[in-house]
Amino acid sequence: MSKYFTRLFSEQDRAAIAQAIAQAEGRTAGEIVPYVVEQSDDYEIALWRGGMFVLLLVITALLLVRLYSSHWLNLPFLSTAVLVLAAQGTGMLATHFLPPVRRFFAGANLIEQRVNQRAAVAFLNEEIFRTRDRTGILIFLSLLERKVVVLGDAGINAKVEQRDWDEVVRLITEGMRAGTPAQALITAIKKCGELLERKGVSPRPGDTSELADKLRFADR
Repeated sequence: MSKYFTRLFSEQDRAAIAQAIAQAEGRTAGEIVPYVVEQSDDYEIALWRGGMFVLLLVITALLLVRLYSSHWLNLPFLSTAVLVLAAQGTGMLATHFLPPVRRFFAGANLIEQRVNQRAAVAFLNEEIFRTRDRTGILIFLSLLERKVVVLGDAGINAKVEQRDWDEVVRLITEGMRAGTPAQALITAIKKCGELLERKGVSPRPGDTSELADKLRFADR
């Protein structure tokens, strides 16, 4: 478990989240799985785009100085090559270490695609489909992209509409913006419990917890 994760979700937070899952599942047949990743993809294309952007800025600046400045600018080939490589490297490093810059150069469409793909992988890896009545729910939070995805299994989707999941996403997003990630997940989990209870996803005799009541975490 990374230090970033433990800083974001303390041991007490994780215990409170597990308790919220158990309480929500006690009222319904749903199996709720919260899952957090630092990022859903490396976005290598964003690094190259960032590097090329700074490179073009430097080349443009050199051309403008050469065209409009009274100073002579006769850089040797080697110096020019070093400057170009340094510019590209600076752009790539800035894109790598500054999340807003990486999101900008990755683009909204690519981010949406990668987060949805990663959420689908989490759904399969955690075997959320392996419940008696197909009542698993994945609450997927990707931190770098600031994206939340809620995926319900077939038994849930037959009764819950997308706008219901949108409300769960909104609760988490607002909690993250307020700087309270654990409380955001707890509120979302409680909302899922209320929602499933209202939609008639009721526990059956002999119902047991089929998926571990805990927060999952992965680097990517």
